[in-house]
Amino acid sequence: MIPAMQDREWPQEAELVVCTVENVKDFVAFVSLDEYGGRQGLIPISEIATGWIKYIRDHIREGQKIVCKVLNVDRNRGHIDLSLKDVNEHQRREKIREWKNNSKALKWIGFASEVSGEPKDAITSALTQEYGDLYTAFEDIVLHADTNLKKLGLSRAVLEALVTIARGNVKLPKVTVTGTILWLGGHRLSGDNATTSAGGVVSTMRTVCVAVPVLLLSSRADHVTVVVPSGTRAGAWLPSPGVASQTSAAVACPMLTGVPDGPVHSAVIAGGGVTTGGFV
Repeated sequence: MIPAMQDREWPQEAELVVCTVENVKDFVAFVSLDEYGGRQGLIPISEIATGWIKYIRDHIREGQKIVCKVLNVDRNRGHIDLSLKDVNEHQRREKIREWKNNSKALKWIGFASEVSGEPKDAITSALTQEYGDLYTAFEDIVLHADTNLKKLGLSRAVLEALVTIARGNVKLPKVTVTGTILWLGGHRLSGDNATTSAGGVVSTMRTVCVAVPVLLLSSRADHVTVVVPSGTRAGAWLPSPGVASQTSAAVACPMLTGVPDGPVHSAVIAGGGVTTGGFV
C-alpha cells in the first residue's frame, strides 16, 4: 500500500499522480505534480500517446490537468519521469475524483484548525495515521462520530469542529436497488417451495410447506344381533345386519343365526358359507 501523500515528498514508481501541464516542447512536456508541492516532472513524446505523433500539441497543451503514471524517480538529480499513455480512462477518472475529494478534506481540516486553534499539520497527521485517506476519514466521522473519534487523540474542540464540518459537507452516497422478480414456478412438496428470482431482489419471502399426515379413522364394522323369539316353532332366528363406520364403508352381509330343530346346536349362514359344529 502506498503511504499517504501528505507524509511523502516524492512519488513512488507506478503511482498515479495529478499534474498540471506547464510547458510543451516539440519532443517533451513539462508538468508540475499537484500533490507534491509542485515538483517538476517530464513526459517524453514517446510517452504522450500510442502510435506515431505528428504534433505533440494535438495530445497535450499548457494549463491542462492530466493524470500520469510515475516511471522513474531520481531524487539526486530531481528528475521525475512520467507517462501519459499508460493511464486508461477509468484510472484517470478515479484518480481525479480521489484528488478532488482529498483537496476538499484538506480545506475542511483548515477550517477545523481555525475554529479549534489546533495546528493543521497535527489534525492532518492524526487523520492520516488512522484512516490513510483524508476524505474517508470525514465519511467515517459522519457515520461513527461517537465511537471512532476518541482514538484520534485530539482535543474536544477539534473533535467537535470535525463533526460539525463533516456533517455539513459530506454527502454519503445513496444506493437504490431496482429490478424484477421473475417467478419460474414452484411445486409444493413436503419441505421448501422451490422458486427462482432474476434481477435485483428488493425483498424475499421464504415459504415452507410442511406436510401433516392426516390418517383416516380405522374402519369399524359393528354387528348387532337381535334375537327374535318364535312362538310357533322350536328355536329362534337371529338376524344380524351390518353397520358401516363413518369414514370407510364396511359392508357386512346380513346374517341369520338360527336354532333349528334337531341335534345341531347352531348354524351360521353368511354370504353363502355354512359353518356347522358345536357352537354354544
